[in-house]
Amino acid sequence: MIYLLILPTLLIYFLVLAGVIVLQIFVSKTESKWPGLILPAITLLFSLIGVLSIMPTPGHSIISIVFQILAAFLLYNIPTAILVGIYFASRGKRKNREIEKMSIEDLE
Repeated sequence: MIYLLILPTLLIYFLVLAGVIVLQIFVSKTESKWPGLILPAITLLFSLIGVLSIMPTPGHSIISIVFQILAAFLLYNIPTAILVGIYFASRGKRKNREIEKMSIEDLE
């Protein structure tokens, strides 16, 4: 019975995830470099909000609190790293095409 509730939720989650990835690829291929950095900036801000919402509890050492903050920051920034990777991969292909155009124009 519970599977009937989980499957549609997972389907919607993966569709939204695929939409975000397609959107990131699309905006990364634009002529200006700034639109491709919007989604990574948003996920970075969400990660900072998540890290700043960590409340240290009494009785924990400073090292454990720092470890918690560092672990949360790294985990929350996985989407940021993926989006930045998509950005640089898309921008790299764009640069290669521009170099090919320039070399073709030089041959003419």
